[in-house]
Amino acid sequence: MVELRFNPGDYVQLKLAQFRELEGTALESHDKSIVLLKLRSGYNIGIPKENILGSKILKKFKDEKREYKLPSGKGKPKIGMIITGGTIAAKLDSKTGGVHWLTDTAEFAKFYPKLFEKVDVKKIEVPFMMASENMSYNEWAKIAESVEKMLNDKDIKGVIITHGTDTLHYTAAALSFFLRNLNKPVVLTYSQRSIDRASSDAELNLQCAVEMALSDCAEVVLVGHASMDDDHCHALIGTKTKKMHTSRRDAFKSVNIGPLAKVWKDNVEFLEERRPRNDEKVELDTNFSDKIALVKFYPGQDPDILDYYKDKGYKGIIIEATGLGHVASSESKNSWVIKIKKLIKEGVIVCAVAQTIYGRLNPKVYSLGRELEETGVIFLEDMLAETAFVKLGWVLGHRTWKGKEKEKMLENFAREFNELLKE
Repeated sequence: MVELRFNPGDYVQLKLAQFRELEGTALESHDKSIVLLKLRSGYNIGIPKENILGSKILKKFKDEKREYKLPSGKGKPKIGMIITGGTIAAKLDSKTGGVHWLTDTAEFAKFYPKLFEKVDVKKIEVPFMMASENMSYNEWAKIAESVEKMLNDKDIKGVIITHGTDTLHYTAAALSFFLRNLNKPVVLTYSQRSIDRASSDAELNLQCAVEMALSDCAEVVLVGHASMDDDHCHALIGTKTKKMHTSRRDAFKSVNIGPLAKVWKDNVEFLEERRPRNDEKVELDTNFSDKIALVKFYPGQDPDILDYYKDKGYKGIIIEATGLGHVASSESKNSWVIKIKKLIKEGVIVCAVAQTIYGRLNPKVYSLGRELEETGVIFLEDMLAETAFVKLGWVLGHRTWKGKEKEKMLENFAREFNELLKE
């Protein structure tokens, strides 16, 4: 077996059988018989040492710890920026192949220089660094608090939030309700693929996020690739957006409404009506009850699952219903209608959303829908399940709204309903 003289972090060339050669960054390997290599594409590959006929170090690893200088912001429009984690705020560890968070402002500028060429990032806050699947109401509230301060700073034109993709649409919905009297753009952006990969979506997403943050609107939006091409992005309304793909760069799509705008690196074309910039003072409203649940109904499901939430002190339940708003009828041995009626009488707020994603609920078409409506279930028309979950927690967090839950759940606070959608 050939003796290999390179170390993790070195950029190397490996000679394999049949005159094949591979180049990449050597990574730490927990298996001594395997060499791990990060290819230029960004993908990792494992090669048994016995298959390696020779190696050459093309570039020795240097641990650069020097300080980076921010570009001058003189004469540029000012924005605020909030970094919370996710792939877009991560850098490659050249030794392990893993990532570390970008929490230093100057280092962020090193990886995304074009963002700082156009604007002066007056303020960057890092309220926490976390994978988005670990977030909860507490993190949503922290982000909202930081955003509110920036929006009420007259010098700041807009706010950009970098965020992981897994629960980005939940955070967008939360900010849409938590920030009242919005006066400037609040732009959440992301990357599905890390900056070290040739196919990364981070650079375009950030440049388009900057353009949207400077635009004439006062909306909470997600900005990301409009397609798999590196052409332009879409700005999507925060309460009407869903992650529709696990890995595509255009993972997020508007549901039951079109994109708010097409966004290029140097231009914004609005496609839907928007709230314009204004001089109102943004008010923070982070009241929230986390005793809520999102339950997907499926055929044959035992309705006793609803008792679990009641016994645990839950105050509200969102049910993803089938079709136009259906669950097992009172004629079924697993009747959900009977169980739901009992829970509502005991004070639990029960709402229904569609599990079909597109379209709106209409309980009046079939007898089962009418039967369910008579129990007191609140049918949330075309509201997305994730948005409904967040909104119910927000509504139930307002003690002064007790007894008005239905009225508030059906009030269109943040474009969560598309009132023009008829079917």
